[in-house]
Amino acid sequence: MFDLLRQINRVIALVAGLGLLVCVGYVLLEITLRRFGTSLGGTTEITGYVMAVTTAWGMGFALLELSHIRIEVLRTRMAGWGRVFLDLLAMLAMSATVIIIAFRAWPVLARSINNNSRANTVLETPLWIPQSLWFAGWVWFALMCSAVTLLCIALVLQGRLGAVEHRIGIRNEIADELEQAR
Repeated sequence: MFDLLRQINRVIALVAGLGLLVCVGYVLLEITLRRFGTSLGGTTEITGYVMAVTTAWGMGFALLELSHIRIEVLRTRMAGWGRVFLDLLAMLAMSATVIIIAFRAWPVLARSINNNSRANTVLETPLWIPQSLWFAGWVWFALMCSAVTLLCIALVLQGRLGAVEHRIGIRNEIADELEQAR
């Protein structure tokens, strides 16, 4: 299951990366056009939307690639059960936080839909468009956190502590370098 989630999130990360590349191209075109006294307009607005959406969708990828930052002062001094306990505690805290964020994001989107809100910019973008993509990213991240947490709890119940550490533990860069050298 972890591998399937990782594959799905890699595709999402590629799409998000392509979105960022298109955004970079747009900004470069805007800069070039300004040198000739013209402009496409809306660069700040569009890049802001792209950043918000790609960040929300990229969080699930970062989760499964163990890229989220954690402080490991206590964890490294503990035995297997202690490390797994802290890893699960971290996942439970992240899951709860992200679920709250996803729930709190819905009223923002709902208000924009109900009020037919538009950006107060030249583009007058209907706000439900970028907010829908942003909200969906947070929901996806909440689902990823919840799924990973539940899968790791199942691994603990099976007594597979090493698998839990491999899936949600802190990536040790020194150990990674040693493993690659072998």
